[in-house]
Amino acid sequence: MAKTARDIMSTDTTCVGEDDTVLDAANLLKSLDVGALPICGNDERLKGMLTDRDIVVKVLAEGKDPATTKAGELGQGDGKVVTIGADDSIEEALKTMSENQVRRLPVIDGHDLVGLVSQADIARNYDEEKVGDLVEAISS
Repeated sequence: MAKTARDIMSTDTTCVGEDDTVLDAANLLKSLDVGALPICGNDERLKGMLTDRDIVVKVLAEGKDPATTKAGELGQGDGKVVTIGADDSIEEALKTMSENQVRRLPVIDGHDLVGLVSQADIARNYDEEKVGDLVEAISS
């Protein structure tokens, strides 16, 4: 049987709240030793992903104050969060990452965030050649 997102995902779904400051988010990234966090709304829904790069490019480089800028302001794109279903195949995760040029996918079961699948999770669990294609697609 083919592996699914649920089989390979990290189950640590620590979120930064949409009303938390970017400074709070940066401290959480540091304490968890990760480069990205899901942004969760007050309604318990996923609002986006926040990366360390977002903090540098969208806050610091634009002269915004990380102590007053809200994490929710950095939710990526047009409000549509790229996710994968918990029971979707690794192949589907690979395709979704490639098409959207993302390195991490929040894993959703219904409306609940249940984990994250990273490029590294796929690399550990999938065909080397296809992983190489993913890295190339994301990096271009």
